Amino acid sequence: MPEADLPVLLPEDLVHDGSGNPLAKHAEFLACRCPRCGAAARRETDTMDTFVDSSWYFLRFACSDNARAMVDARVKYWLPVDQYIGGIEHAILHLLYARFWTRVMHDLGLVPFDEPFSRLFTQGMVLNEVFFRKPPGGRVEYFNPADVEINIDPLDKRRIARLRADGAEVQSGGVVTMSKSKNNGVDPQALVEEFGADTARLFTMFAAPPEQTLEWSDEGVQGAYRFIKRLWKAVYDHATAGIPGKVDPRSLNETERAIRRQAHHTLAKVTDDIGRRRTFNTAIAAVMELLNALAKSTPAAPRDRAVVQEALEIAVLCLSPIIPHATHALWRALGHSAAIIDEPWPAVDDTALEQSTIDIVVQVNGKLRGRIAVPADADDERIRAAALADAHVQKFIGDAAIRKLIVVPGKLVNVVV
Repeated sequence: MPEADLPVLLPEDLVHDGSGNPLAKHAEFLACRCPRCGAAARRETDTMDTFVDSSWYFLRFACSDNARAMVDARVKYWLPVDQYIGGIEHAILHLLYARFWTRVMHDLGLVPFDEPFSRLFTQGMVLNEVFFRKPPGGRVEYFNPADVEINIDPLDKRRIARLRADGAEVQSGGVVTMSKSKNNGVDPQALVEEFGADTARLFTMFAAPPEQTLEWSDEGVQGAYRFIKRLWKAVYDHATAGIPGKVDPRSLNETERAIRRQAHHTLAKVTDDIGRRRTFNTAIAAVMELLNALAKSTPAAPRDRAVVQEALEIAVLCLSPIIPHATHALWRALGHSAAIIDEPWPAVDDTALEQSTIDIVVQVNGKLRGRIAVPADADDERIRAAALADAHVQKFIGDAAIRKLIVVPGKLVNVVV
C-alpha cells in the first residue's frame, strides 16, 4: 500500500503494555484494502524478527530513563559488555543481530564502539533420553523421562522402557538435546523441591565443562546432593566443638602445614579455574579433594582445629558462587556474622604453598618403581642417592649395572640398568 494511505499514528495510539504488538490492537491500522483487488484486507503487523528487538535493548539498560534518545553518554561507562554467554543458536541469531545493530549505531555516532561484547562464551547443550510411541497412521507422541520406568528383562537382559501411567512399552530415541518438542526436559522445580536449588546448580556445573554437552543423569544429581550433605556435616561437626582462633603458621608441624598447603593450593586452583579458565567442574573437583583430605585428618589440639577451620572456610568460600544458599548457612555456622555474599574473595597465602620436602617419582628402565621424599632444595647428587637407597627401587635394580641415571628436577629420577 502506498505510504500516503497509511493512517497517522500518534504515540498515545501505541501503548506498550507488555501484552503484545500494539499495532495488532489498532483497528484503523489493521483495516485496509488489498492493493491488487481492492477487497477488504488486514495489514500485517509482524514486520521484524523478535531477535531484532532483543539485539539492541541491552544498550538501553545504561540509560533506560532517557525518553529523548535511544542512548546517551552513559553507554561509554557501562559498555561494551564484558562477557557474553549464549547457546549455539545465539551465535547466528541474537549475537549476529546485536553486532549488526551496534555497527549501525556506531556509524550513526550513537555509540563509540563497533563491537558490543568483549568476550564470547558459547555454552554446551544439555542432553537427555527421549521416549515416544508412534501409532499406526498417527503422529509421534513423546513422553517425559520422569513418566517412564526402565527395567531390565531377566531373560535376555533387554532394556525395557514402560510408561508409568499404563504400563505399556515405549520406544527410546536415544540421548538428544533437551527440547519442548521432544518432551525430554527436566522440570527444575521438581529438583528444587526434592534436593534444593544448590544440588541442581552443583550437578549442572560439575557434570561437564560449560562449553561441552552435558548428559543429564539422575544418579549424578544424587551424587551432588550427597556431596553437599558431606560438606554440611563436616562444617557442623567442626563447629559443634567450638570455633578456634586464627592459624599461626609459624607453630605448625609438617602434617598441619600439609593440610594448610592443600587448602591454599585449592584456593589458587579454584580462583584460576573460575576467574580465567571458566572450568567450574575442575574447581568443584579441587574442593572435593580438599574435603577428602580433611576427612582423613584427626584434629586434636587447638592448633589442628585452627588449620581445619581455615580449610573449611576456604572450601565454603570457593563453592559460594556455585551453591550460594548452602554456603550462606555454612559461613554463619563457621562463626561469621556477615553474609558470605558480602565477603571479598580470599587471597592465597604464598608462604603456605612452600614445601620443605617434595615427592619424586623413581623409574627403573622407564617403569614406575617407587617414590621418594627429598628436601625441596636438594641437589641432583642427593636426589640420586635417595633414589638408589629406596628399598622398592633396589628390588628392581638388584645386581644389574647402572648404565645411566637421569634426574628431572622436582619431578622424577629414571635409572637405566
